[in-house]
Formats: sequence, structure tokens, C-alpha cells
Amino acid sequence: MPAYNLFRHKQGGEVYCAVPEDCVVPPFVTGDLWEFGGKLDNGEAPVGFNREAARTGIRFNGFYLFHGFTLN
Repeated sequence: MPAYNLFRHKQGGEVYCAVPEDCVVPPFVTGDLWEFGGKLDNGEAPVGFNREAARTGIRFNGFYLFHGFTLN
């Protein structure tokens, strides 16, 4: 699995944009509404992150949007 930079929407709850480290960050993520949310590599992915969907989204868009959540 490639390493991803995660960006979190500040007002969207747990909306994330995952961008492979070797790809250009989409312009919409660089605005004031987004913040860096960490790095995802071979470790544990956030709940809601789907590796297959990420591969497909990145192939077509260069990024992968997903909604994370916590398990109680």
C-alpha cells in the first residue's frame, strides 16, 4: 500500500481526503477549510478508509475522499 497524506475538513466532521505521497495535492485541499490530518502508511487505517476504493479513486481522480468514524 502506498503512503498517503491525510487532510481533514475542519467543518465536515470526519471527512478526509487521502493523497498518495508522490502525487500533487488537489487545490481544494490547500484552502482554509482543510488541515493536515497525518500520514497513513502500512499501519492501521482510520475506520472508514477502504483500500480498494482508495486505489480506484486515486486512479481516476488523484485523491480519495472518505468519511471516517469512531467505533464505540
